[in-house]
Amino acid sequence: MEILDIIMLVVCGLFLIPSLASATRFDQWWIRGFDFPRLQISLFITVVIVLAILVFDFSKSIHFFAVGLLLLSLIYQLQKIYPYTILAKKEVMKFEDGDPTDNISILVSNVLTTNNKYHKLLEIINKRQPDLLLTLESDKKWEEALKDIEKEYKYTVQVPQNNLYGMHLYSKLKLEETEVRYLVRNDIPSIHGFVRLDDNTKIRIHCMHPRPPSPSEADTSTNRDAELLMLGRDVREQDESVLVFGDLNDVAWSRTTRLFQQMSGLLDPRIGRGFFNTFHADYRFFRWPLDHVFHSNDFTLIEIAREKHIGSDHFPMYIKLNFERKAEEEQEKPEAEEEEKEWAQEKIDDARPREKGV
Repeated sequence: MEILDIIMLVVCGLFLIPSLASATRFDQWWIRGFDFPRLQISLFITVVIVLAILVFDFSKSIHFFAVGLLLLSLIYQLQKIYPYTILAKKEVMKFEDGDPTDNISILVSNVLTTNNKYHKLLEIINKRQPDLLLTLESDKKWEEALKDIEKEYKYTVQVPQNNLYGMHLYSKLKLEETEVRYLVRNDIPSIHGFVRLDDNTKIRIHCMHPRPPSPSEADTSTNRDAELLMLGRDVREQDESVLVFGDLNDVAWSRTTRLFQQMSGLLDPRIGRGFFNTFHADYRFFRWPLDHVFHSNDFTLIEIAREKHIGSDHFPMYIKLNFERKAEEEQEKPEAEEEEKEWAQEKIDDARPREKGV
């Protein structure tokens, strides 16, 4: 066998690793890291397939075997991201019934604690005028920088922290029964409560920012997964109109996020519309969707958009929804299989959550 053939076979083997690793249930950070750049991995695999076809003369069965495995790997990757392309069926209906009467708009922004370009976020707030604003990684400096908006955003929940997990919720609409909870770790908050649309309608809200699996944050994804799956389990049990939003430190197409959807019954308005990649704002090629808004099936979509760069490593995410009960009849809730529910409960138990239920 020629040296070029051997090199090409080694390269083929290396590019099978991302798919093999991400297909497992192991939660080490470097394994779960392969869940994120599926589009980039797909592009690299495609390039390797083309090179392999050019290099191999296909006189040996191993040539066919190597290219065949790469094709299977490519199909696996594309299958994961396909729902977030415009070719897929939309999970959330577009609002098309005159003027929206019970609409609610949300701006989610991971501001990056060290970022001091406060004016850039304020420009987007002034332009969009969201009903709800959630800032993540916000500390006392960000709290002071946003002080002026409290004249209009009279309802607030403020949790300034210097550990990259501070969060602030600002609302024009009345907030009720709000509380800050620490579901898995005592230094990672989440905000829970209700927002009132009118005298007859209130929506349960959950604002989340779990810890990501990474060498600098957590060796495994166990705590992040548990926080999301515990919320998903309890949202289904509550059976209310719900909004879940924040930086989930997980991509939309990961097993955990999809299982969160299935357990909670919540919908993802990006399905059938696009990736809406919010991280990393500074590197165009290395981007994926980390900031999310999920909702119950009694909402339809008015608008969804990724906002401009504000100096953070995340782009802000904007969404406007209309609350309409009749949508429940046409928008089917995702469902989790029993085996997946059992795996989710194992993850929750492994994390030893600080409290049961949200």
